Amino acid sequence: MHEGIWYIVVAVKDVAQAAKDYEEKLGLKASGPPLEAPQLGIKRVVVPLGETGQFIELAEPLGENSAVGRTLERRGEGIHTVTLAVDDVRRAAEELKARGVRVMEVGAQVFIHPADTHGVLWQLRVKE
Repeated sequence: MHEGIWYIVVAVKDVAQAAKDYEEKLGLKASGPPLEAPQLGIKRVVVPLGETGQFIELAEPLGENSAVGRTLERRGEGIHTVTLAVDDVRRAAEELKARGVRVMEVGAQVFIHPADTHGVLWQLRVKE
């Protein structure tokens, strides 16, 4: 069903400071400056993990009503989403539903409800 973890979204209060910390403390350099993604309600930077295409996305909310903003308010900074690369999102979603997993479909995006994964929001995506 899945090809592995593609990327992780980390909710942060200050994306510029987080990017600086990741570089200075972990040696992981962002691919560019923070950019706003209003459609997602975040300001983000991508931190590549080698040459595999995998990455960490550091995400600061643009407002309290965004998904990342609500996560920060409830739980503080930390993992927001883990994205699994799959070869077919619809087939993977149907397999999960057949196992009794709560699958949330938001437009073209598919998520696994955190209640079924011990508090972690998982997303299914075809790797680009």
